[in-house]
Parts: sequence; C-alpha cells; structure tokens
Amino acid sequence: MPYQTTANAIEASAMYGYDSAFIGTTLTLPSFERAFGLNKPGGESVDNLSSNIVSTFQGGAFFGSLFGFFLAERFGRKPTMLVAGFLFSIGVALQMVGHIGLLYGGRVLTGLGVGGSAMILPIYIAECAPATIRGRLVGIFEVMLQIALVFGFWVNYGVNKNISPLGDTQWRIPVGVQFIPAGMLFLCLSFMPESPRWLASKSKRVSALRSLSWIRNLPETHEYIQRELTVMEAGSQQDIEESGEGWRHWVQLLRELNQKGVRNRMIISIMMMMFQNFTGINAINYYSPTIFKSIGFTGTSVQLLATGVYGLVKMGSTFVFVAVIVDHIGRRPALLVGSIGAGFAMFYLAIYSKVSNSLNKEPPRDAGANCAVAMVYIYAIFYGFSWNGIPWLFTAEVLPTRVRTMGMAISVCMQWLGQFIVVYSLPHMITGIGYGTFLFFACCTVLAFVFAYLFVPETKGVSLEDMHLIFGSDVSPIATKARKNYDTHREDRLESVIRRGKEDVEQVETA
Repeated sequence: MPYQTTANAIEASAMYGYDSAFIGTTLTLPSFERAFGLNKPGGESVDNLSSNIVSTFQGGAFFGSLFGFFLAERFGRKPTMLVAGFLFSIGVALQMVGHIGLLYGGRVLTGLGVGGSAMILPIYIAECAPATIRGRLVGIFEVMLQIALVFGFWVNYGVNKNISPLGDTQWRIPVGVQFIPAGMLFLCLSFMPESPRWLASKSKRVSALRSLSWIRNLPETHEYIQRELTVMEAGSQQDIEESGEGWRHWVQLLRELNQKGVRNRMIISIMMMMFQNFTGINAINYYSPTIFKSIGFTGTSVQLLATGVYGLVKMGSTFVFVAVIVDHIGRRPALLVGSIGAGFAMFYLAIYSKVSNSLNKEPPRDAGANCAVAMVYIYAIFYGFSWNGIPWLFTAEVLPTRVRTMGMAISVCMQWLGQFIVVYSLPHMITGIGYGTFLFFACCTVLAFVFAYLFVPETKGVSLEDMHLIFGSDVSPIATKARKNYDTHREDRLESVIRRGKEDVEQVETA
C-alpha cells in the first residue's frame, strides 16, 4: 500500500515535469513564435520575451511554495495538493486563450500550483513511507517528473512534424496537455488518506491510526501498526517538549529552524537545492533546442528530436536511481559520482564551444560536435541518478516533524529562486559570455562535489525520528563522522523510544 499511496499522489510531480519540458520546446514552434511575436527581428527583445515567458513560472512557484506551507500546516498535506491542482488548471485555461498578458498570468498561476504541490508532495510521501524504502518511494516522485518531462519533449516534436504551423492548433495542443496531470491529481488524490505523521503531530490519534492502517494495509490492532504509531507520537511529543509549545506561530517556527541541530539541516538543504540548479540542468530542460543548436543541430525538427532523446536518457537514469541506487547504494555515493560525471561533461561542452566558436556560427557536424551531443546525454545520465532527485528527498526526510513543512517551503523557495536565475539569465549568458556559460555550470558542479563530500552525510535507512542522531547539536558537521554517530547510537535510541511508548500506554490504561 505505500506504493499505491505514492502512485496516487505523484500526479503533482507530473505537472511539474511536463511544464519543465514543454514550454522550452513550445517556444521554438513556428505557430507559437508567430502568435506571440517571438519571430520579430531584434535579438535582444526576443531574448527578453523568451526569458519572461519561461521565468514567470518560477516566480509563481516561489510564492506557491510559501502559500503551500501555510495551507499544509493548517489544513494538512492532502488539501494543499488539491488546491494547488485547482490553481494550476486555472492557469492552463488562461494560457490557452492566446493573449500575451493572459499567457503571463497563466504561467504565474501554474507556477503557484506547481510550487505548492512540489513542496508538499515529497513530505507527504516521506511521512507515509517506511524508512527502509523511503528513498525509493520519494524517488518515484522524480520518476514521474521525468516521464512527464519526456512527454513534454515528444509532444512538441509530434505537433511540429504533423500539424500545420499556420494556425494556433500546433501550440495549443502542448499547452492543453497540462490539463491531464492536473485532472489525474484530482481523480487519484481524492481517495487518499492524510499523512499519519501530520495527524499524529496534531494529536489526532484516531485519524492517524486509521490512516496508517490503510497505508500499511494492516488492521489497526496489529502490533506493527501500534508500535509505529507509538514511535510517531513519541517523536511528536519530543518535538513539542524541545520547542516548549504545542501549536506554534510561524515566527516561532522560524526561531526553531535557527536552533542548533536544526539550522545545519536547513543550510545543507538550501545549498543542495541551489546546487541542483547551478549545475545546469534547468538550462538544458528549458532551452535544450538552443543548446543543441549551439553544438551544430540546426532545424526545429532536428533540435526537438535531439531534445526528446535527451529526455529519454534522463528518464532512464532516474529509473536506475530509484530501482538500484537510492536505497541500496545510498544518497551520498550517488551525489559524489554524479558530480564527477556531470562536471566532466560540462567542461567538455565549454571547451568545444570555445574551440569551435559554435555559439557564434554554425559548427561543422564533425566528431567534435557528435561528441558534444554525447556529452549532453552523459550529463543527463550522471545528473539523473544524483542531483536530480536527492535534494528533494534529503530535504523531505532530514527536518524534524515540527518544522518540516516550513523548512521544506524555504528550501524549495530557494530551489525556485535558483531556477528563476538560471532560466532568466541563460539566453543573455549565451549571448554575452558564450562558452563561459558551460564553464560556469562546470565550476558549480565542482563546488557541489566538494560540498557533498564534506557536509552531506548518508541518510539511507534512517527513520525520520532518528535524524537528530546525524544532525544533532552535539554531532560533528563532517559527513562521515555524523553518520558514524548514528551507527553507534541507533540501537539504543530505538529501544529507548519503544520503552517510553510502552510506559506512556501503560499509564493511560492505568488511569
């Protein structure tokens, strides 16, 4: 049942994934260029218009993450995702009209929907998942995102090949496909329970027991269900004791995020989200036709075809990440190896662009150009099993329950801020610094490797209630020492929590 819970909730990530892919390739469709003035002369104005169309989504998503926090804390995880899907659908309807002002407005609303849902979905899955397969289940969030991303690339390739560019149908089809994941979200999520950990944190024991029983597909009286709920309640009670309050105002939550043992988790989460973007992935996701054009692939159909293959490669790598790496090999090794491979690919693209001058003239389709295309795909492979999904998983699992939603909201806001900076700047970076664009992303990938090596500990197999054994105020910030502390104390911690839970139950029964 944890897999069913995840499968019914991940349509929210499909909204995110499809939008990440379709808009960049839709911008290159002849009908879209004609309808919204992208084919008018004046390169700088075209760059500005293109940047605005893409980046208004990130602006909406930034505020959507904040909006999602307040809803999720007050009303729960499930209602937040449903409201986000509703806003997303309104935004799609506005984009379909065909007016530039409504297109901007629609992009902002779809950004609000994706920002709110993408922030809360990993939390919902992590709070419902058993520790042993939590990474795999949260990774399914990324798998669905990549599947939707592939659809976004190939839908545009299909309409470009088969639908006349003279009318508006060619661009309205990829825009309208956004209704599908939003509709599936409403259909699938309506029948799902609320997060049992959120319910336990609100002292709704009966509802939490019912929700946990449904998710685990076990009767409410089963020993495993009773024990797990006891651990959840003990963890929530410990959070309340540490904070000194029951219900906390959001200003108090901010203070708690700044406490020792929590502040370090927030800093690592924010840095991982920022590195996720500054290693260059959204530059390729949103402007892949432009990237392929810069290394010699000319013609709309050829660029869209190469982009579609890129999407398939990235999706395949993400499947490997979920099936083999995340809960078997671990998070930390994947980050380190992924940084090496992705950085090597970006350095090659920078050298090739400099030597061939491909950003200023059409380069020959020689071995160097073919190798450059291969490097884009190699980048997708290494990024796909590392920085693609692990920052989302890490942020969703390491923060204490009492501040998890706010911490996730802040981290995801930084993620959207990073996206906004990259996608807004990229057309101007390619025009202004040329090969330095790839060099910048390559250097950021090197920094990401150093950061992960020093400060990102392994969290594979660690329950949410035991994360303080890795990130506690008295634990070393060095990644390898932090994990060693957990390995030393986890058995004592588990026995203590279970014993405390049994004592609490006995006291209630005696009373």
